[in-house]
Amino acid sequence: MNRARAVATFLWDFVVGDDWRIAVAVVIALGLTAVVAGAQVSAWWILPVFVAGVLTLSVWRAGQSRP
Repeated sequence: MNRARAVATFLWDFVVGDDWRIAVAVVIALGLTAVVAGAQVSAWWILPVFVAGVLTLSVWRAGQSRP
């Protein structure tokens, strides 16, 4: 059971890392891309837009928390 817990902990740290909000945004972006692509619409632009937005918000939030 210790190995299973170690693997689960590693996967959580690898996927979520320091900020769970970024992991949630990536899941939402991938889901939205899948839905749009499934509707036979060009969806290549969704992930870059989400990445730029999430990166901007993450850097802004980190800057706000500094003393």
